Amino acid sequence: MRYYLIAGEASGDLHASHLMAALKEKDPNAEFRFLGGDMMATIGGNPVKHYRELAYMGFIPVLLHLRTIFANMKRCKEDIISWHPDVVILVDYPGFNLEIAKYIHSNTQIPIYYYISPKIWAWKEYRIKNIKRDVDELFSILPFEVDFFEKKHNYPIHYVGNPTVDEIAEFEKCNKVSLNDFIKTNQLDDKPIIAILAGSRKQEIKDNLPKMLQAASAFPNYQLVIAGAPSIPLDYYNECLKGVSAKIIFNQTYLLLKYASAALVTSGTATLETAMFNTPQVVCYYLSFGKFMSFLRKHVLKVPYISLVNLIANKEVVKELVADGMTVNNMRNELDLILNNESHRNKMLCGYKDMQHRLGEPGAPKRAASQIIELLNSKK
Repeated sequence: MRYYLIAGEASGDLHASHLMAALKEKDPNAEFRFLGGDMMATIGGNPVKHYRELAYMGFIPVLLHLRTIFANMKRCKEDIISWHPDVVILVDYPGFNLEIAKYIHSNTQIPIYYYISPKIWAWKEYRIKNIKRDVDELFSILPFEVDFFEKKHNYPIHYVGNPTVDEIAEFEKCNKVSLNDFIKTNQLDDKPIIAILAGSRKQEIKDNLPKMLQAASAFPNYQLVIAGAPSIPLDYYNECLKGVSAKIIFNQTYLLLKYASAALVTSGTATLETAMFNTPQVVCYYLSFGKFMSFLRKHVLKVPYISLVNLIANKEVVKELVADGMTVNNMRNELDLILNNESHRNKMLCGYKDMQHRLGEPGAPKRAASQIIELLNSKK
């Protein structure tokens, strides 16, 4: 069968690549065409656009690049119709993907499957109307989404497990790099590590990284190591350092999290990955107009937390410092607790265990691939 996939950022590229590998295993004749990244390209198929050309974040960057965004969307729509796949598989990235779904649903009979459902439970819940209208099958990787979609909105979905569980289990199985090797390869100091994960987009990094570094610099017995996002050049990180001593490493985030004593992490999949490695963390996310955004968060957001760790556990396992709560002092205080207060640290680790149990066993991409193929065959 012919599969057309769209992933608009680094995490989507990772998850889509594993889904593609699982589809290929179960369907040896699988053909792929995609908008995505380097990891999807390693599986094979024909790349149409790299996600670097799609990912714009924030009102001003989006406004400045509207012409490019619309051009990419037009190209994608035309390419799907021209190639005429057996299915279009959307991976997260709802702003772009739901527009594609609307167009393809209105103009073709090509089924639309959504892998890693849009997080409308947090923001823009009205998008459920678009999903019901334009998406044929939705595959969830978060257990609490089942009640949200099925009980609240009467829209049946498939919970397949979480691919992060698979990715980390595979890493742990194959990883042969010791702490000493990791330190030597990256020319690190012989000190315990505070990991800094400041996001995957330039605006996120610009907003978050300087403050995160300033807070972590208060612990001289630790070295600061930044996880470089694959699409961000080294020079961009260097501009954010401003004299702070920190090392930047690329393509080794799992090793960094495995060997870090603590981490400062922006929201998103990174918070979940950090918890899967049992690395204590502080979740930090800067927003412009902090007090106003904190007000909106309390009165507009539909969920009590922003981190996947807390949402899955349904309680505060990790501290979230968001908008005006993300101050250097607040980050320092929380870091001090997870580094030096054993009771606090152990409580967080117990919360991680509860969250990991709720996620379930590995096998998410394979379960999703099996269900996708079974559904497509049943509808032929």
